[in-house]
Amino acid sequence: MRDWLDSYSRDHQHPTNQLLHWICVPLIVWSAIAMMWTIPVPESLLHPGAWSVFAIVLAFTWYWKHSHRLGAALLIVLALFALSCYGLFQQMGAMHLLQLGIGVFVVAWIGQFIGHIFEGRRPSFFTDLAYLLVGPAWLMDKFLRRLGFKENA
Repeated sequence: MRDWLDSYSRDHQHPTNQLLHWICVPLIVWSAIAMMWTIPVPESLLHPGAWSVFAIVLAFTWYWKHSHRLGAALLIVLALFALSCYGLFQQMGAMHLLQLGIGVFVVAWIGQFIGHIFEGRRPSFFTDLAYLLVGPAWLMDKFLRRLGFKENA
């Protein structure tokens, strides 16, 4: 994980790009969960949001395999995002949550690409799709370090 985080850091040096990533990466993750929340499931077998929960479990498994520290922290955030989607689904219904998710997703990705214009580099995921998972881990790593939670040596 450290190699991916260091590589991601090298691709994200410009302060404007970093700021846009702090805003846009969580919004992209939230919107992906929100959109998946609206995928229909057989009500006799599963509850709405099952696809989101499945994706969260897969993402958590990947994070946990590479870093217990980041995996645990990201699971908390992913669970909070899922809870917000559950509440919004109950209040707004599937169609409105889907529309909100799509809108946030598009605007946040535009923000990401604007950040990379400032950076003068292509997004990391163009070289390896794993960087789509590394982005949230990179932010969480920075956040945990600021709080004083450093990785084990």
